[in-house]
Amino acid sequence: MAVFSDIKGMTFDLDGVITDTASFHEKAWHQTANEVGTVWTQALADQLKGLSRMDSLALILKAGHHEDDYTQAEKVSLAEKKNRYYQQLITKLTADDLLPGIGAFLNELRSAGYRMSIASASKNAVTILKQLQITDYFQGIVDPASLSAGKPDPEIFIKAGELLALPPMALIGLEDAAAGVQSIKAAGQTALGIGLAAKKAEPDLYFDRTQDITLAAIHDKMN
Repeated sequence: MAVFSDIKGMTFDLDGVITDTASFHEKAWHQTANEVGTVWTQALADQLKGLSRMDSLALILKAGHHEDDYTQAEKVSLAEKKNRYYQQLITKLTADDLLPGIGAFLNELRSAGYRMSIASASKNAVTILKQLQITDYFQGIVDPASLSAGKPDPEIFIKAGELLALPPMALIGLEDAAAGVQSIKAAGQTALGIGLAAKKAEPDLYFDRTQDITLAAIHDKMN
């Protein structure tokens, strides 16, 4: 693992790290599950965490044994319908919806000269950052349409590092999902996990809550 003095930038997942749109995703996917006839459960909701839109839909269809009931075009249409509903929901986001401590942490990073990028599978990341009023903190946002594989594949965090023009050893990636932690590790970055789901993937650095994350706390854990 890198030492603290090596670190020059941070690559952030979005949902569950900067803000929590999980409830919006859950509401929208629940509506999709009802539409296709899959029984919605909390276990199913938990499995969708960190997955891309089409992978999430595939899981919902499989859970109800409906994976062969729809053409690819129909699946795309279902996913787009879910996203339209989700987009309506996220227009309610404001700066007050930053997770506890994240606003102060972003300010601390910017003041200290760290470079930051977004590594999120969300196609709505630009809208969410705008709603949260934090777009200017980030030097880049990975375009999910440019990805050939989702997390735990390292591609998204590799691209997030390239946006910052920094080598993997100079980066800390922040994630709240096990697949995301695996992605960060495979990209050669230092993995900072938040919450119990991330802890299962054995991140290099671990915090129970977002409000516990500061540069001083990271320094203490790395040295």
